[in-house]
Amino acid sequence: MAVDQLPFVQLFTDGACSGNPGPGGWGYILRHPASGKEVEGSGGAPDTTNNRMELQAVISGLEALKRATQVEVITDSTYVAKGSSDWLPGWKRAGWKRKEQGRLKPVKNEDLWRRLDELLAAHQVRFTVVKGHAGHVENERCDVLAVAAARQFG
Repeated sequence: MAVDQLPFVQLFTDGACSGNPGPGGWGYILRHPASGKEVEGSGGAPDTTNNRMELQAVISGLEALKRATQVEVITDSTYVAKGSSDWLPGWKRAGWKRKEQGRLKPVKNEDLWRRLDELLAAHQVRFTVVKGHAGHVENERCDVLAVAAARQFG
């Protein structure tokens, strides 16, 4: 199916952590603009990092899709957006290693990056980065979901 024939959704995501590491949560809103239908999801972990929760929010939102889809991911995480579009291809070529101080080191959060890589291959995904805690309605809602999920472990 041609990309322009794929259904289009917006995926708003956020992660939160109380301490880093510490209890964390993630939240997403999946919106189908053509129908107006929305689905929310959230979850968390007792001992995690903010970056893991940012990644998990995107992964969980993409996992909720039932078929190949055009997805605009709207996130406040430059780490996830830049990692997905800029760093991931190089990490894969280097055997999931990254350069740090001239040496190859394992990619942090490799398990989540590998899963996200699989999902990115299954969908047509583009990232839009928004400023966090700046009044973006959906980003603020995702933050509320993520913080509530983290509190279950706090």
